[in-house]
Amino acid sequence: MFTGIVAAIGKIESVQPLAGGLEAGVRLSIHAGGLPLADVALGDSIAINGACMTVVEKSASGFVVDVSRESLNCTVGLDTTTEVNLEKALTLAERLGGHLVSGHVDGLGVVRKFEAVGESWELVVEAPHELAKYLAFKGSIVVNGVSLTVNRVSDIGSGSALVCQFSINLIPHTIAMTTLKHLRVGGKVNLEIDLIARYVERMLSVAKAGA
Repeated sequence: MFTGIVAAIGKIESVQPLAGGLEAGVRLSIHAGGLPLADVALGDSIAINGACMTVVEKSASGFVVDVSRESLNCTVGLDTTTEVNLEKALTLAERLGGHLVSGHVDGLGVVRKFEAVGESWELVVEAPHELAKYLAFKGSIVVNGVSLTVNRVSDIGSGSALVCQFSINLIPHTIAMTTLKHLRVGGKVNLEIDLIARYVERMLSVAKAGA
């Protein structure tokens, strides 16, 4: 589990295809930046842009993970040399500064607006149709591994043509301490819905089916 509070900005330094042809994944060598690694062991989990990955090698300044083709198909930003948001797995002795995050990406959003508003920035993301029901005013959402609060939700259209956009206010600290500063209109982002919303939806659907 994670909190969505980015601990450091790292960088994917190399992307090497794994054996197995087109269906194989890749091995990423990541410079950890300011992320302390003294307490990280082989097999531990680290969230990379919101995707939970397992450490398979470690050095004083970085670590290596293997990313499956399935994970590559479901995420963005894990197949090229670029800066990434990093967070080590949560322990029970730490503060939950963001919200409970599993590190499992639920879908890809598209940036529709990213503009300065006063000292802050407004980020508007278009979410996949199937995630629309989990987004709520003042609810939580993870964008590229960052726990954020939804300020506004707009549902446009209906049925299969429904488009859901949500707006987030990014304070200067968030911009400075994460890779969200690099977002561009039209770019894709990793999204993870709120864990509690997922369970509520499941409970309601089972109750409805049994009624």
